[in-house]
Amino acid sequence: MKFYRIAYLVLLIMYSSFTMIYAAGDFKPANPNISPEARALLELLYNISGKYTLSGQHNYPNTKSRNSQFAAKYIGKTPIIFSADFGFAKDGDKDSYLARPDIIEEIQKQHKKGSIITIVWHAVPPTANEPVTFQPTRSNIPPDSLASVQGKLLDKQFNDLLTPGTEIYNHWCAQVDTIASYLKKLQKLHIPVLWRPYHEMNGNWFWWGGRTEKNGTAALYRQLFDRFVNYHKLNNLIWVWSVDRPYSKPERKFSYYYPGDEYLDVVALDVYGSDFNQSNYDSLLTLSNGKPIALAEVGPPPTPDILKKQPNWVYCNSWAGGVRGMSKKQYADLMNNSNMLYKEDPAYAKLIAPYNKICGLTPFIAETKPAADFSGEWELNEDKSLLENTGIGYLPVSLKITQYENEIAVQKSYEEEYTDNRITFDHYTLDGKDNKSEMYNSPVITKVTWSLDTLVVDSKASFKRGDQIIDMSSNEKWFLQGNGNILVVIQSSNSFSGPIKLTLVFDKK
Repeated sequence: MKFYRIAYLVLLIMYSSFTMIYAAGDFKPANPNISPEARALLELLYNISGKYTLSGQHNYPNTKSRNSQFAAKYIGKTPIIFSADFGFAKDGDKDSYLARPDIIEEIQKQHKKGSIITIVWHAVPPTANEPVTFQPTRSNIPPDSLASVQGKLLDKQFNDLLTPGTEIYNHWCAQVDTIASYLKKLQKLHIPVLWRPYHEMNGNWFWWGGRTEKNGTAALYRQLFDRFVNYHKLNNLIWVWSVDRPYSKPERKFSYYYPGDEYLDVVALDVYGSDFNQSNYDSLLTLSNGKPIALAEVGPPPTPDILKKQPNWVYCNSWAGGVRGMSKKQYADLMNNSNMLYKEDPAYAKLIAPYNKICGLTPFIAETKPAADFSGEWELNEDKSLLENTGIGYLPVSLKITQYENEIAVQKSYEEEYTDNRITFDHYTLDGKDNKSEMYNSPVITKVTWSLDTLVVDSKASFKRGDQIIDMSSNEKWFLQGNGNILVVIQSSNSFSGPIKLTLVFDKK
């Protein structure tokens, strides 16, 4: 009996030691030279597996963080994962490849705000130069000149793509080197990236996918890994290998496209139509061999019941435009009855603390509610406003506001008694910097700052009245009431006739 007790204690000690080692980061990244920041992020994913699922939201290349902002407003909490795409399309398109500098700038902002970054690239085929279309646009294009993300290369072209020295291989190198240059900018900024190349590779809709032969899709993935890791020394990437559901088609079996444990860090699945098939989850869990698994693209996220049966998804990233695939009530149920985390959840602030410290970021503080969004059309409610003895002759009767991340545009309409309404346009940054404009041929300097629920607008102007210079100043505090349907503006100013204090109340149209 004593022997069994001793054996039990030994096993307990061994288990405890294993747990401590595992928690300390005893895992093997695909890139042995992974940066400290990327290692810390990968360790976070290992540590939450089976405990939490991080929420995420994708943003189209040419829209900055618009989708993430919409998700936060609609859901009531802010997604943790900020997802971006390097694009492929022409100027002005939502998928424009020309948006890449803006994407890098936006990623810097999101990283500082406590977001985790993931990037996908709808890669341009090596038979064309960017920009290209998403789908083939003409039926008379020569079969060897694919110029769209979707479509198929000729077998010989794909073989040449994997053969160093060929024309198509050299073209491919030039294309991926361009993308590497942007990822290097993030590496220099110490920003790690969940990098998801050649996604949905077991499908045959993208030019890189659907090839199970030895020199097929998995070989292309390995070639990209080698180019980025060994040639470009990109050490800030966590490699996310990504497939789609097999739809019971034998040629889409996950293992046919698996490049090998040494080429990936995270195993991911794309799911649309709420098709969270348990057998797909079980297959990926087995194939991952202990590596974290994730939902890299979804329409509606999984329900609480699904997450109970499939607890190992470390993050769930909703694709752009899919937020309203679930109702607000369903999101509330998800947040209340599952371990899906958002930025406002205190558990996330605790989880991300070691990662933030290694990244050199200030400690992340979970916000209790999403920041106020003043966007919309507003109409002055004269009865509820406190106007002293000024009347509304010099006040706007309506506002049209567009708020976007760190900027706000305000259109004001003034009702005139003797002519058409006068309309003014103001555009401000929300960082406290000088915004220069003009009023009655006199310069105006406006500084705008934005906290979680209050907008503060400070303006100064100098007007010439005869030989006299009159300095005027105004301070406004904006905040929302009535579930966001009432805008209150408290204004203190000095004017030609002396100090004035007003409370303007606007109703949302």
